[in-house]
Amino acid sequence: MEQRFRQGAGRLCLDFVRTLRLRGTPEVAEELTDGGALAAWVTQLGPVAPKPGSVPSPSQVGQAQALRESVYELLGAARAGGVAGASQAARNRVNRAAAEPVPQPRLDSTGALRWQADDPVTAVLSLVARDVLDLVTSPAALARIRDCANPDCGAVFLDNSRPGTRRWCSMDTCGNLSKKATFRSRHSG
Repeated sequence: MEQRFRQGAGRLCLDFVRTLRLRGTPEVAEELTDGGALAAWVTQLGPVAPKPGSVPSPSQVGQAQALRESVYELLGAARAGGVAGASQAARNRVNRAAAEPVPQPRLDSTGALRWQADDPVTAVLSLVARDVLDLVTSPAALARIRDCANPDCGAVFLDNSRPGTRRWCSMDTCGNLSKKATFRSRHSG
């Protein structure tokens, strides 16, 4: 399957926040532009995919975007000193999403684990909401949330490195760009 969306932030909720690319920059780009994009994200990052031909409604897309911004707000408040700093609306939205049914595991006749959900989009977004609730109430994990050192990126990630000194959301993208810029500046002129 083609990787359409960036992943690897260390938590599902952080990968979901990345669907607003280049956050805080003039080049900000919405990746969840329509039902097809939301279905593609759920298929790529969730344990269960929507049925072929099933496309989330514009209302579901708007709800997913609102959830993403509530997740981002909740993370920001938690990192700044406590989830009480997040708006009641953001907390309510995340709590409502977390209360939805999640994908259910099933063992098939071949012994393979399969996931199912009546509404895969809602179920995967429930996983996102539950993940952020776990993250913002886990002081050790919360202390490992980092902003990418690339000022043009805007991504956040969970630093799982042993020393806790990771600087880039991805060495393949932002880290490599920084290395190239440093090399050019040292070898120019």
